[in-house]
Amino acid sequence: MTKDYSVFLPPRNAGAPIQRQPTVLETLGWQPFFSQQVSADELSRTPPVRIVEIHRSALHVVGDNVDRTIVPIEGAAVGDWIMLNPERPGASRILARKSLIKRRAPGTDRRLQLIAANIETIFVVSSCNQDFNIARLERYIAIAFEADIAPVIVLTKSDLVDETDNYLAKAQAISDLVPVVALDARGDEPKTKLGPWCKPGQTVAFLGSSGVGKSTLTNALAGSDAIATQPIREDDAKGRHTTTRRQLHLIPGGCVVLDTPGMRELQLTDAALGIDTVFADLHALASHCRFKDCQHVSEPGCAVLEAIELGDIEEARLTRWRKLKAEEAFNNASLAERRSKDKEFGKMVRRIKKAKFDQGGAS
Repeated sequence: MTKDYSVFLPPRNAGAPIQRQPTVLETLGWQPFFSQQVSADELSRTPPVRIVEIHRSALHVVGDNVDRTIVPIEGAAVGDWIMLNPERPGASRILARKSLIKRRAPGTDRRLQLIAANIETIFVVSSCNQDFNIARLERYIAIAFEADIAPVIVLTKSDLVDETDNYLAKAQAISDLVPVVALDARGDEPKTKLGPWCKPGQTVAFLGSSGVGKSTLTNALAGSDAIATQPIREDDAKGRHTTTRRQLHLIPGGCVVLDTPGMRELQLTDAALGIDTVFADLHALASHCRFKDCQHVSEPGCAVLEAIELGDIEEARLTRWRKLKAEEAFNNASLAERRSKDKEFGKMVRRIKKAKFDQGGAS
C-alpha cells in the first residue's frame, strides 16, 4: 500500500499568507544546490521528484503534483532527487548529491550499499541500557563525517535510568564536534530538543540499532503514531525490527525524516577522513611519531604510545581506532577487487556478443 504524502504538503491557494509559504518541492527538501543542476528546458520536460521509498521492484517518488511508483533506476538511493522522465521513468536522471550514506553490504557480498542521499543531519540513536556501545557510535559518526553530514548523538530511554551523567560523559568524550542530547523519545522532548536541526526543508536521519526508539522519535516529531513500534526484549535490551525498509517521512510544518531499520552490520568503506575526524586527537598525535608509517604498536618514538603511557589517551580508544582503520582499508581493497572483476566480466560479455554478431553477419 502506497503512503499518501499529500496531507503533509503545503496547501494551494490558501489565501495571502503573511510570509511566503514553502513550495511543495521546498517542503520535500529542494534547494538551490539541486535547481542549479537543471536547465529551464529540462525542467519543463522532466519534473523533479524525490525518492521517498525503495521497494524490491519499484521506487516511490513524490514531487509537485506527482506521487507515484516507477521502475527501479540503477544506482538510486532513498533521498535522491531525479528528473522524472514521464515516458521512460527508468531513464530518469539522478541529480548530483549533497551527501551520501553508504557502507559495505553485510555478509560475504563484496558490494557497496547505498543507505540514503541528501541528508543534512544524522541523529545517531542509542539507549541508556545494554545497547549503549562506544565503538558503534564511533562507526556511525565516522560515516556522517565522511559524508559531510552533521552528526548528533541522541540518548533515549533516559527516563528509565536513575543517572544519565555516565552515558552523557562517555558519549561527549567521542568528539568535541558532536552534540549529545539525552531525552525521553515519547512526549514533547524530541520536538523541543531536536527542533534546532529539524527546520522545514531540512532532511534528517535516525540511525541506530533496533529498539533504540528511532520510529518512536519520528512519531514524536510528527505528533502521531503512524509508524508501528515494538518494545525491546527485557532480558538483553535488544530491539525487534519494526521498520523494515528505509523510508522518508514528511513532518507537518517541519523537516523530512529518514527512518531506517536497525543495522546489525556497519562495515566502513571509503571513510578514512571520517575516521580521522572522529579520532582527531590520535590523528594529530600520529603526525608527531618518529616514523611516518608508524603502526602505534611498539615502534620507538611513537607519540601515540607515549600519550597512553602518560594517561592522556585510553588504550581502548587506540584499539578501536586501529580496528576501524584496518577494517576500512580491507573493505576498500575488497570492493576495488570486486569492481575490477565486474569490469572484466563486462568486457568478456561484450566480446562474446560482438563475436556472435560478427559470426551472424559473416553467415
